[in-house]
Amino acid sequence: MRVGIIVNPDAGLGGKLGFKGSDGRAEEARAAGAQDRAGPRMEQCMNKFTELLASGLNRTKATPEIITWSGRMGGLWLGENEFTSIGQSPEKTTAEDTSKLITSLLENNVDIILYAGGDGTTRDIVNALDGHKTPIIGVPGGVKMHSGCFATTPNAAAEVLLSFLQGDLLSSITEVMDLDEEIYLKGQWKVRMYGEAWTPANPRFMQGSKQQVERASEEEIIEGLANHIADLIDNDEQIMVIWGSGGTINRMGQHLGFELTLLGIDIYHEGEIFRDLNEQQLLEKLEPHKGNKLLLLSPMGGQGFLIGRGNLQLSPNVLRVIGHDSILGVATPSKLIGLSFLRIDTGDPELDLTFQKKKFIKLLQGYRTTRVIRVLES
Repeated sequence: MRVGIIVNPDAGLGGKLGFKGSDGRAEEARAAGAQDRAGPRMEQCMNKFTELLASGLNRTKATPEIITWSGRMGGLWLGENEFTSIGQSPEKTTAEDTSKLITSLLENNVDIILYAGGDGTTRDIVNALDGHKTPIIGVPGGVKMHSGCFATTPNAAAEVLLSFLQGDLLSSITEVMDLDEEIYLKGQWKVRMYGEAWTPANPRFMQGSKQQVERASEEEIIEGLANHIADLIDNDEQIMVIWGSGGTINRMGQHLGFELTLLGIDIYHEGEIFRDLNEQQLLEKLEPHKGNKLLLLSPMGGQGFLIGRGNLQLSPNVLRVIGHDSILGVATPSKLIGLSFLRIDTGDPELDLTFQKKKFIKLLQGYRTTRVIRVLES
């Protein structure tokens, strides 16, 4: 079996900085101190894949040939894995380079393509595939990942790849989704289906596509959620509330008279709103605070991600300062339909394991109505 590898080295750069995507902003992000995200996530995946190949789980003794370009779009991130180089990555990469590498991989008859990036990378890959049925597995490395071809974590991508190589998984068609960022920045949520792609079918390790499930009829429920938070603030004037991104939380804020950022992370403290904070700004506010903290997060409909999709400002460092017990999920009834677990992808495997060992996270579903929901192990 032949495995093609592709990395978009610019994907995910702006996440911790509070950028809503990295398309066209790579140089700006790097100048502001952004660190590579997609490449290290591919490296984590391939290190896990190496472990799996050497373990008893590799019952067929699979020894796939890995094919990619040398450098930043592939070979740099493969760890100890040997690979066949079919070209050299340019110093600066574009969507055209992604297309060229995909074409080269197809010409070399790869059986599957493993890639690291976000929805923009997926869109470029689907364009280059042009209807070709070679399956793809996405290692989540962007700011936003709505498409169904992404694995839940880098380690999960390695598990899916091995299972596919051993013939345990069939491929199925999944939706390639993308967010209209220009409209979203104006306060409107519009995720559209961009195309379709083939990907190994694995409901545990593959995330599925983003669903928009909120309805106007739930406005009373959202008002009740907001009133619950208002009571917490009234009862503890020193509490620092960290407001996550997304429509549900944004509308809760509206009920309280708060002008929150739809896409960003905001903080309310002592009557003041601090808007659209990046990782460093969050730490500057959180670390000196000695009182209670409350992080409000709404899970992504259809996928169940609470952390790791669209809120990369909540880095492992930020989450450690906030603490597991200060996290409160928020979900309306329509989001709860079919939501039997939550997924966590902090970018730090040790921190992910901490959440998994805790097993549950508290979730607010109405005024003074909470439940606990399981955190899925991955």
